[in-house]
Amino acid sequence: MRLSRGSSIEIKTPAQFALMREAGLVVARMLEATTAAVEPGISTAELDAIAARIIAEAGAESSFRGYHGYPATICTSINDEIVHGIPSDEVRLATGDVISIDAGAIVGGWHGDAAVTVPVGAVPGDATALMRACETAMWHGLATALAGRRLSDVSNAVETSAQASGSYGIVREYTGHFIGSAMHMEPPVPNYGRPGRGPLLAEGMAMAIEPMLVLGRPRTRLLGDDWTVVAADGSLAAHFEHTVAITADGPWVLTAPDGGAVGFARHGLAGLRAGAGGEVSSGAGRS
Repeated sequence: MRLSRGSSIEIKTPAQFALMREAGLVVARMLEATTAAVEPGISTAELDAIAARIIAEAGAESSFRGYHGYPATICTSINDEIVHGIPSDEVRLATGDVISIDAGAIVGGWHGDAAVTVPVGAVPGDATALMRACETAMWHGLATALAGRRLSDVSNAVETSAQASGSYGIVREYTGHFIGSAMHMEPPVPNYGRPGRGPLLAEGMAMAIEPMLVLGRPRTRLLGDDWTVVAADGSLAAHFEHTVAITADGPWVLTAPDGGAVGFARHGLAGLRAGAGGEVSSGAGRS
């Protein structure tokens, strides 16, 4: 591990990226299992128990549990809850809800972090469109995680995509982040901004790109539990996130089982170059 020249951003070695990939695959399994269990009547605590079991089976650690006192393995944010909702035995899902599930894992001291928003049964069309817009914006940001680009190019890609999808509120008070030997690392990765600004991106860096969109105005409010962030106007929210490594072969989505190939292709975007095989180039992050 080293710091990039003229920057405090952590540069990973291929071996460190390999550990982040392991953590990312644990996160992918957590999200796959919990989203598969989403149905009317299930409690968010039951979803948390599923995620905790997968963490234990993998011999990994939770990035979330104990982080600044956070009491659970995942975050479960329902409807107008944007991020950081705490799982509970008392909170049960109902048909028509949407739920964001955010998960993080640590392997060998290295982190992976990702989130999805999914419907509970049939949901209104505007909820489906909101989720689609948020996920699409995330993939546009991921595709811009390229060596030689500026940090705000990623932010602008997310914003431009979200605006092209509709008049959604783009949450500004909460952002993505760099990631590696810690879950939240500086600098932040906003979901808006003019291109061509901020640090130069380089091979060996890794970011968690996570747009948060709402149907109404993007102002937020923190609930009394000091964790759950909601849309101030009560409007529906969506949140998607992936951890991406910047490599010589292009953006490698560490928290997607296929490295991001299907997601990039579905959105007509370029990801890891064909033939890279989902493995980081031996030159990326060389110390």
